[in-house]
Amino acid sequence: MGLGSIIVLLSGCAGDKSILAPAGQAAADVALVWWAMLGFFTLVFVVVVVLWLYAFRRGERPERTQEQERRIARRWIVGGGLLLPGVSIVALLAFGIPAGQRMLPIPLNDPPDVIEVIGHQWWWEVRYPGAEGGEVVTANQLVMPVGEPVDFHVTGADVIHSFWVPRLGGKIDMVPGHTNRIRLEADAAGVFGGQCGEFCGTQHAHMQLYVEAMERDDYEAWLAQRQRESLQSLAVRSEAQAPAREAFMDNCARCHRVAGLSDGEDGPDLSDVGTRPALGAGTLAMEEGAIARWLKNHQQLKPGNRMPSHDDMEAETLDAIGAWLETLNP
Repeated sequence: MGLGSIIVLLSGCAGDKSILAPAGQAAADVALVWWAMLGFFTLVFVVVVVLWLYAFRRGERPERTQEQERRIARRWIVGGGLLLPGVSIVALLAFGIPAGQRMLPIPLNDPPDVIEVIGHQWWWEVRYPGAEGGEVVTANQLVMPVGEPVDFHVTGADVIHSFWVPRLGGKIDMVPGHTNRIRLEADAAGVFGGQCGEFCGTQHAHMQLYVEAMERDDYEAWLAQRQRESLQSLAVRSEAQAPAREAFMDNCARCHRVAGLSDGEDGPDLSDVGTRPALGAGTLAMEEGAIARWLKNHQQLKPGNRMPSHDDMEAETLDAIGAWLETLNP
């Protein structure tokens, strides 16, 4: 039982959301603070246990006067109640303040890229306002350049969420009506997991974010592929899928944007949905037929999400819409 518990606990220390596998300097600072706190409080715990055992095992208690008893009690109060917490807090601040300062968006000579992230119940809207050629919008996936700082401007659309990519740094709240800022940097190219860090409703656990860091040239190419003109031609390139597009316009366009076809903003932007590794913010892996399955069963896969059921639509129609959306792959 004990070994099993340890294995379960240790399994949480790995993976694409592990704070113990930092991929950026800010995350490395956070991990260092974590290790320092663990080491210090482990030492305090061991000392307290040793003293506790000593108190029970020692022989007959020496005779003391009331004044001696009071003096010993005062020492424990001063040492354990004032000095120990004081030293702990000072040490924590000494580690924590520099770590937190690294994530502040302090002005730089060369202003970093800005990526806007908006939390919804329960998905992520990601905007690139500084993209050359016009703003790029996507959902549930975030691509950033590697080896340079990026300022993230975050807010919430409905309730309080929290933007957190553990391998890149600390989390920050996403408050409706207010924009918070945090600076993160990835040291190496790779894929990292993001997660809403603030309980935001029944599907909070299914609010995951795919984060990928890539070289600057690849990043610029990724943005260029998502310019409106490129996506427009992508959406209408096949006449064979015209019926699927028409069905989408009749049933889905009011809530979802597909560049060149619709401008809905209530749900995730679907202009490049075919490139995403998952659907429903990490609920369902993207594979052939996955979108049709999501359209048919999304309330079973992610109960409570705001997309209405499609019981009034033929299964063949949903299959056709799903197959067309999977082709939206710049």
